[in-house]
Amino acid sequence: MFSALSRLSLVSRIIIAIILGVGVALLFPEAAPSLSLLGDLFIKALKSVAPVLVFILVLASIANFQVGQTNSTIRPIMLMYAVGMFLAALSAVIASILFPSTLFLDIAAQGDLQPPGSLGEILKNLVLSFVANPVVAIAEANFIGILAWSIALGIAFRHASHTTKTCLNDAANAINYVIRLVISFAPVGIFGLVAVTFAEAGLDTLTSYAHLLAVLLGTMVFVALVINPLMVGFITRRNPYPLVFTCLRESGITAFFTRSSAANIPVNLDLAKRLGVKETTSSVAIPLGAAINMAGASVTITVLSLAAVNTLGVNVDFTTMLILSIVATVSACGASGVAGGSLLLIPVACGLFGISSDIAMQVVAIGMVISVLQDSTETALNSSTDVLFTTAVDRATD
Repeated sequence: MFSALSRLSLVSRIIIAIILGVGVALLFPEAAPSLSLLGDLFIKALKSVAPVLVFILVLASIANFQVGQTNSTIRPIMLMYAVGMFLAALSAVIASILFPSTLFLDIAAQGDLQPPGSLGEILKNLVLSFVANPVVAIAEANFIGILAWSIALGIAFRHASHTTKTCLNDAANAINYVIRLVISFAPVGIFGLVAVTFAEAGLDTLTSYAHLLAVLLGTMVFVALVINPLMVGFITRRNPYPLVFTCLRESGITAFFTRSSAANIPVNLDLAKRLGVKETTSSVAIPLGAAINMAGASVTITVLSLAAVNTLGVNVDFTTMLILSIVATVSACGASGVAGGSLLLIPVACGLFGISSDIAMQVVAIGMVISVLQDSTETALNSSTDVLFTTAVDRATD
């Protein structure tokens, strides 16, 4: 039996693990919590190795960049990231107009989480992250700081000797070996994550927020299946859906259950390699995407903010909604660097409409309630888009 399983692809084993996890959650819900250790170990392993992985791979890849390669690949990918996030936010605005949501704003805000006070504060925090101590950045998984230091050192090492560059490549290969080892345990970890998620959360607690969830998830699905394919098709001039479905299946499923773009970096790097993306491109673009490419976050910020606006009866014109899309796009770039992710950036968007912080934090509390599905779907969209856009640009520039 074990030899038969080992011959299956990683995706096939993950699908089997998902089915088994759901089965355990439904048939033996009391036993499911004891399986949480499997999921915790898997996520911990991915998150632990990801900062070192990003630092070494980006440093090594930039050190070995050929002249002119940076501009021809990384800049178009970054442009796709930015345009994709804006179009995702704009889609969320249109969805909120067509299917307006209302909230129960008497729900108490949870915990003592403090959102950033303004968009300027987010930008300030991002700038400060760039100059963080490199050791602290790696220890705290500050990917903005890690990227800044690895890019700076990579540029410096471009003038190093061939022997030094070979040493950097050897270090990158060693990290890749560790990553492949961790990924091989993905089915076991996802089995534990699925069992615990379905046993503890289920869907009963989400019934009262079904409409809000439908708008959120529907918009994210629209972005994944309409907006992203249109962008990829425009870039590659070929049918985008085979690539779109591959990225959703092999990256999105894992990201859905790990709920961490950073933890999914190794999965995306492995997928990009199998899709034929040049390693010098993927090792920079995918970690960069995990830090700033947050289309799902821009959808969440926009939909929940407009739900609060609709509940309070605030009149908003389309120009203001367009500005909201821009604010959501910029705010989403900082979602990975804020504890609580996109939910804690909702008060920034609510501030555009004069909504008080107290009310905005009640919206955040509602977001916490539905985060079981919202955050998982958001992460699946974010992470799968990283490898999708990277592959599309790489193929277009061949």
